Amino acid sequence: MGIHKFLSCVLLVALGSSLWASEKSAANVILITIDTTRADRMGFLGSDLGLTPNLDEFARRGSIFTHAYAQVPLTTPSHAVILTGTYPQFNHLGDLGNPLAPDLPYLPDLFHHHGYTTAAFVGSQVLDPQSAAAPGFERGFDTYDAGFHSRREGESRYGSEERRAADVVAHSVEWLKTVPLHRPFFMWIHLYDPHDPYDPPEPFKSKYDAAPYNGEIAYVDTVLGKFFGQLKTMGLYDRTLIAIAADHGEAFGEHGEESHGFFLYDETVHVPLVISPSGSRTIGGRVDELVGLIDIAPTLLNVVGIDVPKTMQGRSLLPLMSGQSPSRHSGTDAIYSETNYPKDAFGWSWLRSWRTDKYLYIDAPRRELYLSTEPRAIHNVAEASAAVADTLQHQLNQFYRKTTDDSGASPSPITPEQAEKLQALGYISSSATKSNDSKNERGADPKDKIEIANLLHRALLSVDEGQYQKAIPDLKTVIEREPGIALPYFNLGMSLNREQKFSEAISYLKRAVDLDPQSGRGHFELGVAYGETGDWTRSAEQLEIAVLRAPESDDLSYYLAMAYEKLGRTSDAEKSFRKTLQINPDHYRANLYLGRLLGMNNEASSALSFLQKAVKLQPQSADAHKFLANVYAELGQTQDATRERHEAEQLAARPEAHQ
Repeated sequence: MGIHKFLSCVLLVALGSSLWASEKSAANVILITIDTTRADRMGFLGSDLGLTPNLDEFARRGSIFTHAYAQVPLTTPSHAVILTGTYPQFNHLGDLGNPLAPDLPYLPDLFHHHGYTTAAFVGSQVLDPQSAAAPGFERGFDTYDAGFHSRREGESRYGSEERRAADVVAHSVEWLKTVPLHRPFFMWIHLYDPHDPYDPPEPFKSKYDAAPYNGEIAYVDTVLGKFFGQLKTMGLYDRTLIAIAADHGEAFGEHGEESHGFFLYDETVHVPLVISPSGSRTIGGRVDELVGLIDIAPTLLNVVGIDVPKTMQGRSLLPLMSGQSPSRHSGTDAIYSETNYPKDAFGWSWLRSWRTDKYLYIDAPRRELYLSTEPRAIHNVAEASAAVADTLQHQLNQFYRKTTDDSGASPSPITPEQAEKLQALGYISSSATKSNDSKNERGADPKDKIEIANLLHRALLSVDEGQYQKAIPDLKTVIEREPGIALPYFNLGMSLNREQKFSEAISYLKRAVDLDPQSGRGHFELGVAYGETGDWTRSAEQLEIAVLRAPESDDLSYYLAMAYEKLGRTSDAEKSFRKTLQINPDHYRANLYLGRLLGMNNEASSALSFLQKAVKLQPQSADAHKFLANVYAELGQTQDATRERHEAEQLAARPEAHQ
C-alpha cells in the first residue's frame, strides 16, 4: 500500500470514529446477546426458514458480519470474551464458575467510568453473579437484573432458573423509563430462550411443534421486534448504537454432537453478529472478513470515542465497517477458538481451533484439517496435507503463547458449593471428574467419546423434566462406558429414589459420594435412601454430612430433623427444625412437624404458632388441621379444636389433602 493511500485510510477511519463519537445519538449503547443461536437460522445470513423477519429488518441498517465466530462454545465463558475483549487463556474464564478478575478490562466498567448509566438484564442463572457460574460479572453495572435461584419441587423453570425473553425485555424497558436524560446509557440484554430444553410459548409451541428450537428463535425475534418498536416510541432507536450477537451455536447431530460445548465446528461457533450505528443512515452492509466475538468490546468503545485498553486482545471492527481491513494485535486475521469442557466434564482432551481464509484446523489428539470451501467439515485432510497441518499447528501454538496471561495467575478452583450448583444446572464441573488418563495428559479424543456425552445430556434433560424412568437406562449406559464420573451415579441414584427404588439407589449413591465426597446433594440423596429403607442411623450420618456441605439449605436441615425424630433424638430434631425455619420461615413441613413434635412433648403453647403457620401455608392439608386441633384441645380451647377437627375430617376424604 502506498503512503498516500495508507494515510487516506487512516484519516477515513479516524474521521469516521470521531464523527460517530461526536454525535449526541451515538452515546447510548445496547448490547443484545442471544444464547445458543446458530448463524444458519438467520434470514440475513441466508436462511429461508422465515424465522427472523425483525432481525432481518434490523440488520439492513447496520453491518452484517457473515463470518463471526465464538471463542468458546459455552455461555458464561463466551460472555466473558464478549465483555472483556480478551481470550479465555488470558481471562481464565474458560470454564463455568471461574471468577471475573477485578483487573481485567470490562466493558460495563469502562462505560461506567466514562459517565454512562449501566444496566444488565439476563435471562438465566448461568449469568447471575450471585450464582455459581458467573461471579464478578456485576462489576461496573449500576443495575444487574438477575435474582435467580435453583428450582424447587413443583416450581416452573421460568420463575427460578431462567426468564422468558418477553420478561427480560419488559424489565429493561421499565429501566429505560428511569434513565436520566442527561447521561448516556449502556445496557446489556441477554436472552436465553434458544438454550435447551426447547420450550417456546404459544403460539410458537404449536406452530413449531416439530422443530421447537426454531420456535424459540422465532419467539425471540418477535420479542425483539416489539422491543425495537418500543425504542422507536421512546425516541431511542435512532439515537442508540445497537450490537446483536449469539454467544455460541447449537449442534443437532452434526459430527455426532448434540447441544454444545464439546466441538469447535461451525454449528456451535459460527454465530450471527450485527452492529448498527446510531442515526437513521445505513452503515457497513455485509462484511465477509473473519471476525470474533472478542472484537465486540473494542468496537463498541471505538465507535463512541472511548479509548480501547491495551490489554484488550480483540480489534475494533470500525475499520471493516468503514471499508478497511486492519490486522489484529497478533498480526494475523485467523480466528482462535477453544473448549476445555471435554476435559473438565469427562477428563477427555481439550480442543483448540485455528481458522484462516482457506482452512479450519483443529488441535485434537487426532488432528483435523478442513478446507474453508467445505463449511460442513466432513473430509479431514490432515494426513494428506500434513505440511499444511504442521504450519497451522505452529501458528496456533505461537498465537496461544502470545495471548496467554503470563503473569503467573491461574484460574481459581471451583468450590464444592459451586460444583453442586453447576451440576444442578446440568453442567459437569471438573471437581466431579475422576476419569483423567494419567498416561495421556490430554485424555481421550472427544470424537471417540461423544455419544457418551450425548447420552448424559439426554438423561440430564429427562431428570430436569421429571422423567426419571426415561433417564435411568441412559444413565446406566453412561456409567457402564465411563465409570469414573460422579454425576451420572448421582442422577441415577436420585432418579431411583424418585421412583421409590430406594434399595437399588443406595449402591449408586455410595459410588457418587466416593467419587465426589464434597457433594452435599449426593450425601443427601444417600441419606434419603437409607431412611426410606429403615436405616435411620446411616440416614442421619449422611444427612449430617450433607448439612455441613450446604448449611444454608432448608430442605437438608428439615430431612435431618426427621431422621433425628425417627431415632428418638428429640432435642436434636427440634434444633434442626428450628434451623430450617431460620433459613426459611415459610417451610411448611418444618412448621408442621415442629409443631407436632412440641405438642407431643407437652409444649402445646409453643407448638401453637407453628401449626397455625402450617395451616396458613397449606390450608388444604388435613394433617395440619388435625395437629392444630390436638394442640387447641391440649390448651382447653374446645371451640377452636372442634372447628379444626371438623375441617380435618372433611379434608381427609380428599386424597390430595394428605400433604
